[in-house]
Amino acid sequence: MEEWLDDQDLADTTIYNYESHIQVHLLPTFGPMPLKEITRKSVAEWEKALRAAGYAADSITAYRAVLHVILEDAVEAGKVTVNVARRKRNRGRRTGRRSNRAPEKVITNAMGALLIAERMALLSGRDDEFVAMVLKFYTGMRIGELIGLEAKYVTDHRIRVEWQLAEVAGKLIKCEPKNGSRRDIDLPEFLWRMLVGFTTRTPRLPCTCHQLSYVFGGQAKRRSRRSASGVTQRMIAERAEVTVSTVSLVLRGRSNVSEVTRRRVLRAADELGYASPVVGAEAGHWRRSGFYAWLHTPAVSGWYPQRGKASPKHPVPVSADVFPGVPVRGRNAHGRADACWMPIANGMTPQGNRHSHRTLLEELGTPQKLINARIGHEDSSVQSRYTHVTQTMVDKLMDDLTRVWNEALDRRLEMSANSPVAVLDGLLRERAEKLEQEDLVVAA
Repeated sequence: MEEWLDDQDLADTTIYNYESHIQVHLLPTFGPMPLKEITRKSVAEWEKALRAAGYAADSITAYRAVLHVILEDAVEAGKVTVNVARRKRNRGRRTGRRSNRAPEKVITNAMGALLIAERMALLSGRDDEFVAMVLKFYTGMRIGELIGLEAKYVTDHRIRVEWQLAEVAGKLIKCEPKNGSRRDIDLPEFLWRMLVGFTTRTPRLPCTCHQLSYVFGGQAKRRSRRSASGVTQRMIAERAEVTVSTVSLVLRGRSNVSEVTRRRVLRAADELGYASPVVGAEAGHWRRSGFYAWLHTPAVSGWYPQRGKASPKHPVPVSADVFPGVPVRGRNAHGRADACWMPIANGMTPQGNRHSHRTLLEELGTPQKLINARIGHEDSSVQSRYTHVTQTMVDKLMDDLTRVWNEALDRRLEMSANSPVAVLDGLLRERAEKLEQEDLVVAA
């Protein structure tokens, strides 16, 4: 198995997955066995033991697939005469065609995507997550492509998907998109303006790992809540009559706070003699574990996931001063909170946004050729070869996406005319003014 792996010419992510499957699931059982002693019975018993241990059917299928490929190459090399991991057709217990199918992917609509993006920005205390998640929903980009989006690939009303950053063994590796799906993605006017405004407000220095400037960056690695003078953020919050989370946002220079509140917090900090603590450097990129646990999962489900025995699964406590509620952190957060978030798309992964985008394109009646070009899929059928993407198709899709976005903004306006997320608050005010002008024109 180890010799076989060394001979493979595969993507880094695939090699990493194969290596993990081999070391954890194959070698413990088959490692001590000569190739000729591996039988169909031993493979069946191994698979049965994995099911008894509680492994998911898809995971067992993946492990067996690696074993199948290894033994297939062993047959080709003349080391064995038959691949005992090959499944025979029409064999085994019949339990129905759908019994082993994975659960349906959880998706959301434009309104759900907007609310999830707003929550993620509140959890992070910055605009990055809001802009990134809106961009993901309206472009269908993979999460690795989003993390690996370099500033130079944002052009006029278009982004170029040229690379992705894949997390392999704890390191972010720059590699080509999955299946080589490099492509250009057109952006509707609202999304283009949002992205340009964000990149203008948030210039990025080159990251330390690749020395490249990316559009989106990670969260701060660590930060101290106590200043050199011993004044805590809680003391400032009590003096300014605001929450600790608001003080934290102001002291970190975030834009999610009104100017009046910002001045009140800074005045209270100055009166108490607050001296800024040493703050950890911003991380260059999102990391899979932290992104899922502290940003995406609580935003879509309203619950923080379990993180070991010391941190069980628990709802996100929020302050109900403003809609949709600002997360409360720190000691006795649940005791100080007024409410908690309800689920929006419980169980949806970041990949669910990609599924959501494709589903939206189908609902809008987008031509299949344009869908594939936008998503990065390839259709080798004859029909696809004789169909081409035209500017008329693109213009219609941009108009349709703009309409969907405006409808989502209108629904969000009905819930509340303001948002604690600065970028969304500006969008809501701009939309409200436009609707008011349209009403005046109609009345006239």
